[in-house]
Amino acid sequence: MSDPRALAQQEIRDIRTRITRLSDDGIDLVLRKARSHYGWQDKPVNDNDLMQIYDIMVEGPTSNNGHPIRIVFARTDEAKQRLVPALKGNNVEKVLNSPVCAILAYDMKFYKRMPELFPHDPGKGQMFIDDPKRCTDDAFRNGTLQAAYFMIAARVLGFDIGPISGFINETVDKEFFAGTTIKSNFLCNVGYGDERSVWQKLPRPSFDSICTLL
Repeated sequence: MSDPRALAQQEIRDIRTRITRLSDDGIDLVLRKARSHYGWQDKPVNDNDLMQIYDIMVEGPTSNNGHPIRIVFARTDEAKQRLVPALKGNNVEKVLNSPVCAILAYDMKFYKRMPELFPHDPGKGQMFIDDPKRCTDDAFRNGTLQAAYFMIAARVLGFDIGPISGFINETVDKEFFAGTTIKSNFLCNVGYGDERSVWQKLPRPSFDSICTLL
């Protein structure tokens, strides 16, 4: 089968034949029973683990296939120490004790890769040059979306995560992304969580309080 669209449609038929939904156990692992972790077991997360997380994350959709996310994995003590000046409160301990802290960021000039990532319209990136607000919105929105994919991918593979917003973005950007068009979004520790660090799940809003059916 040489037609790319026909091949894509066949792939959808194949996956829907094999599986129609995740098991309840799978849903529990990823979201329903999952928890943010603040302490970690003494078990390493190696480079191959991080590559596997990435390989799943990158399959998620983004607008115009732009993929603005950029990730720095702070694995060594030296790299994590570079984050300390930006961290607030007990987030210092959380980061220093984690196996890996991912700096989840996004590139404001992601469109430079559009000829590669959107090959059937190599000039697609021009619209982001012509409309800086759209470019900024797309970079942040899709970078955040991909960061969420990253957290789900980590959980799918059996890792635990501890996302962190309590830090100074400008300090991180100066330390890690000076002279670039990359901006930090948030941090996410990755590893095998120590269950003793887990808190009870806080209340979630009801469907009726959040959603509107029209």
